[in-house]
Amino acid sequence: MLQRRSSVSTSAALSDLTDRPPGNRFTYTVLMRGTTLAGVLGLAAVLATACGTANGTNAAPSAGAPIVFGAAVSLTGAQSKEGALTKQGYDLWLDWINQRGGIVAGNVKHPVQIKYEDDQSKADLSATLVQKLITDEKAQFILGPYGSAATATDAVIAEKNGIPMVEANGAAQAIFNKGYKFTFGVLSPANKYLTGVLDMAATLSPKPTRIAMLTANDNFSVEVARAVEDYAASKGMQVVFSKQYPAAAPDVSGLVSQAKQANPDIVLNSGHLAEAIAINKAAKQLDLNAKIFAYSVGPSTPDFISALGPDANFVYDGSQWTPQVKYHPAFYLSVSDYVKAYQQKYGGSEPPDYHVAESTAACLAFQKAVENAGSLDPAKIRDALASLDVMTFFGEIKFDSRGINVYKPMVVEQIQNGVHYTVYPADVANGKPKYPTPAWGSR
Repeated sequence: MLQRRSSVSTSAALSDLTDRPPGNRFTYTVLMRGTTLAGVLGLAAVLATACGTANGTNAAPSAGAPIVFGAAVSLTGAQSKEGALTKQGYDLWLDWINQRGGIVAGNVKHPVQIKYEDDQSKADLSATLVQKLITDEKAQFILGPYGSAATATDAVIAEKNGIPMVEANGAAQAIFNKGYKFTFGVLSPANKYLTGVLDMAATLSPKPTRIAMLTANDNFSVEVARAVEDYAASKGMQVVFSKQYPAAAPDVSGLVSQAKQANPDIVLNSGHLAEAIAINKAAKQLDLNAKIFAYSVGPSTPDFISALGPDANFVYDGSQWTPQVKYHPAFYLSVSDYVKAYQQKYGGSEPPDYHVAESTAACLAFQKAVENAGSLDPAKIRDALASLDVMTFFGEIKFDSRGINVYKPMVVEQIQNGVHYTVYPADVANGKPKYPTPAWGSR
């Protein structure tokens, strides 16, 4: 496996590499200008031999039956925007893998199908639909839903049926503290979502110190908020206001009014897209001014900017991924090629947000596990996932003993003039924080 090799870094080389079957990857060589014909023929012989060694035969992979994945995703309801992004990430990989004939397992190439159900943003319904996908739709493997609540209920079904589930949009560590063996999460856990914002804030002058924390009452959001409250003192900061509200609450103006009375330097929201939009609107209406506004989920999505227009400017978020990260993947697409593939499939110049990228990453984890196992047996795939350690365009995919990816860092981005900029950490940033945030009346 070509994991973490940096000697081949150009997009062209990566494209060439990803077009080769898995058995050829570890023998990949770039032909430099001036290579002799004899050298080319010699290389071809080496590649042919390596292919035979890797697959146990010199024959090309035979065609096998489709691999069926099932996914219950929020296509309607309160989290339909995030659910649509999740589906985009899955479908982007689906196109790519089927253009190459499918996933190779034991020298058999299997095309891929993804069967979807709409969980309507309801966690209990999601679990029912996952069981339907397994029982009626004959799904062999499960791709996760959107959100920690639905992921938690789906994990019960995956465990009961002994079917591996790789999920990309449920970051609550509570999901992974129940001893499940068949659920794996490719994304960084909830406790990392906003602590990076505090790391960034500690580098700014004048340093902000007073934090207001507004938190939805779901497991993910509570874990994000708890991490902020535990971490703040280590950065010389203090949480001066902290209250929870019902998840997907349509009106948060009363909570924002209370937060204003605490005179915070930093306003943080741990919740989801609709709530982040509502809090930002209420902050303007009530003239709540702070040096930093940062939300766990929402600002990275195109819908946040389209809903708020110029009022989205200056807002920060902790992001699982941005197009500025500098990972060198062992297979699939480079970061820049992934952005191009997304734009070509879905149109426009807007790059994918992290929900899309992490959803694709879940598919890549499954693909690599099937290749490594050389089998479609669920138990063998589960074991291959448990031992997986591979670098992708999304970052390192590796799971701890609970099945969660604690090895991948997060970044901080800010909306500036309607455009997302990665502003922290400095080694991946393509912009600097615009700080402090101007008062609403002076924008």
